[in-house]
Amino acid sequence: MTMREYDIVVYGATGFVGVLVAEYLAAHAPDGTRLALAGRSAARLEAVRRRLGVDWPVVVADAADTDALGKLAASSRVVVTTVGPYAKYGRTLAHACAAAGTDYTDLTGEVLFVRRSIDENHELARSTGARIVHSCGFDSIPSDLGVHVLHQQVAADDAGDLTDTTLVVSSMRGGISGGTIDSLRHQIDAVRKDRALRRLAASPYSLSPDRAAEPDVGRQSDLTSLRGTDVDPSLRGSLAPFFMGPYNTRIVRRSNALRGYAYGRSFRYRETMSTGTSPLSPLLAAAMKVGLGALVVGLSLPPTRFVLDRLLPMPGEGPSERARKAGHFTIDIYTRTSTGARYSARFRAQGDPGYAATALMLGESALALALDRERLAPSEGGVLTPATGIGDALTDRLRAAGVEISARARSGRPTPR
Repeated sequence: MTMREYDIVVYGATGFVGVLVAEYLAAHAPDGTRLALAGRSAARLEAVRRRLGVDWPVVVADAADTDALGKLAASSRVVVTTVGPYAKYGRTLAHACAAAGTDYTDLTGEVLFVRRSIDENHELARSTGARIVHSCGFDSIPSDLGVHVLHQQVAADDAGDLTDTTLVVSSMRGGISGGTIDSLRHQIDAVRKDRALRRLAASPYSLSPDRAAEPDVGRQSDLTSLRGTDVDPSLRGSLAPFFMGPYNTRIVRRSNALRGYAYGRSFRYRETMSTGTSPLSPLLAAAMKVGLGALVVGLSLPPTRFVLDRLLPMPGEGPSERARKAGHFTIDIYTRTSTGARYSARFRAQGDPGYAATALMLGESALALALDRERLAPSEGGVLTPATGIGDALTDRLRAAGVEISARARSGRPTPR
């Protein structure tokens, strides 16, 4: 990559999450890292700069200004953006980065946006060497890196391939962000108008490089409630669908495909969340499954959407600093390998998942792309996932930042192969 004016540009630096990412980089970027703040309002960017107490340059670029975004992309080694919904505001910037050979990272959890980015940018980014790495927040780093380290441990033990693999949100404290809800609104609007997009969004392999090449492992449901013992003999209580599972599962499956099905061609993956071990746990799991479906239906119908829009958080809103610090999450991923062994991985962090922890994950993703080139996952570029675009460089950074990421054998000796 030729010499650029900046190492990292934070685009959307005046938004709620954008400010948090800029704060994180101000506190944790090594001395000498060349950073800039970008957005559509010079006055608001300068206010953020004063608030942070930094002397970073400000770059004015509207999300609809192709020329300005092209210049922005060409000026930096890495662009990190928090401006969503990405289907509405993100396509031009992602394409500009792919064309300029600039690494890019974001927080999207939008299936249709990422599918379009793959179609528009993957081959272009390969030709320029750009790493376009979507979903570097709570969507979908715990899922993608969790399975990544699980696979590494199984491979190190020569214990076969991953087969049935289930993510369980064992505990979580924190709220859903207004940006996430707004992204859901826009995707619902898109699929409601187009049957082909509806089928694409529903496909478990909607983000795969070649859906026809995916192995036939049977139906994989995004909305499933089950008993803990169905996942692992040691797991008690009931499990409900995890509301981010319909997106995260597709990112993890893309990672497997981009790696030539290194996790295994019998790899099946789903995401759930624990509802505890009380006698009411099965009822709560069933209620959560119904509730998730009802939310989607409610946002699809004008009368109920009118009400929900006044109850759900809006973009730009977020919890207080105290609430962000009090948040936390613990995610456990269980698998049974093709040799009969059982393994698990854990991904645990402090901070509200959608805000404090997400700012940490996105900030460290940008730092890894900008400063750890020699340790990034092997790639020629393209539209990638956190595991295939950054990989161990990000795992190491997150561990150093206090995030627990681990994997271990649980029980059962691998059978000889």
